[in-house]
Amino acid sequence: MKYVLLLLFGFLNSIAQAQTPPALKSILLDQLKTTHNKQEWFVPAANAVQGLTAEQASWRDGNANHSIAQLVNHLIFWNKDQLAKFKGEKQADFSGNNDETFAASVDKNAWNAAVKQLDDVFSEWERVIEAADDAKLQSWYNTISHISTHNAYHIGQIIYIRKQQGSWNPDKGVK
Repeated sequence: MKYVLLLLFGFLNSIAQAQTPPALKSILLDQLKTTHNKQEWFVPAANAVQGLTAEQASWRDGNANHSIAQLVNHLIFWNKDQLAKFKGEKQADFSGNNDETFAASVDKNAWNAAVKQLDDVFSEWERVIEAADDAKLQSWYNTISHISTHNAYHIGQIIYIRKQQGSWNPDKGVK
């Protein structure tokens, strides 16, 4: 009887643990990572910009649409801006004109630097979320979730542009 009760207790305990919802930190980290470099439901930023030349990154479709380089600069700007705010640091000067966040000068060195900056700021978000306490995450979860959504939106645009210009390899996740 003692062994049956122990088995039953172990079974009930495992059920209770299996139904424990994930922690807020793990949810936010997962959202950030899937827009950074962890491919799941959609292509992350690291894959979206991988292998692009400066010329491809600066290509525009002839309409008023942004280039990939402009989208990457926009993502860098807003991720850095909100990261500074999260860390209690001074945010970069900003006039309030969102069009300015898309500015891009594109040559090989500038493009390579932008790709590295994008990776760096996404990585830094993951580090600060990992180190943050629950109270900080409770006060920021809505903003962080929107950052991930914003990132995913623009990554989708990057993939679309690459498809338009013929530089996307469909084996990387989107046919």
